[in-house]
Amino acid sequence: MNLGIIGQATGLFAVTNIDDLLVLALFFAQGAGRRGAARRVVAGQYLGFLGLLAVAVAAGFGAALLPPAAVPYLGLLPLALGIKAAWQAWRDRHDGDDPADRPAGGPRVLEVAAVTFANGGDNIGVYVPVFATAGHGGTAGHVAVFLVLVAVWCAAGRFLATRRVVAEALSRWGHVLLPVVLIGLGLFILADGGAFGL
Repeated sequence: MNLGIIGQATGLFAVTNIDDLLVLALFFAQGAGRRGAARRVVAGQYLGFLGLLAVAVAAGFGAALLPPAAVPYLGLLPLALGIKAAWQAWRDRHDGDDPADRPAGGPRVLEVAAVTFANGGDNIGVYVPVFATAGHGGTAGHVAVFLVLVAVWCAAGRFLATRRVVAEALSRWGHVLLPVVLIGLGLFILADGGAFGL
């Protein structure tokens, strides 16, 4: 693997995943004080990103798994998860906020994976032409760099969620922000792709 591939892959990843930092920070904040929540967020991020890579690699090699017309409807995933999170926040609005009182729980692996995958329409659109022209070796190099950078992104998201000022804000408003961000993300994906004639 040469430095050109590493540099290109790093730039592609950063540009297409900058929005994931906020979502990751919200997931880490949602799981704060809950046993195993950070592992589930990381596992979900990897699972969702591996799904994106599988589609992009397959499409890059000519085996398009998702027709372009279906991609905007991926926005239904974060929209549904956002509505579910809003309902949960409304139901739990009078519960205590002491982290010691929280049961094991927080974000689930499949929820994080679904949001990561649904938020990756731009990733697929950018990665497919790169993979189509990079060949097997170049594609493998990009994938390896991306998988390392997922860990960096998870660490950055957790770092943001654990900074005192950020953590206090997310602790106080995270139950409101997560549904708003997920619903907004879902609506943006649907509208940007022209789903339902939007």
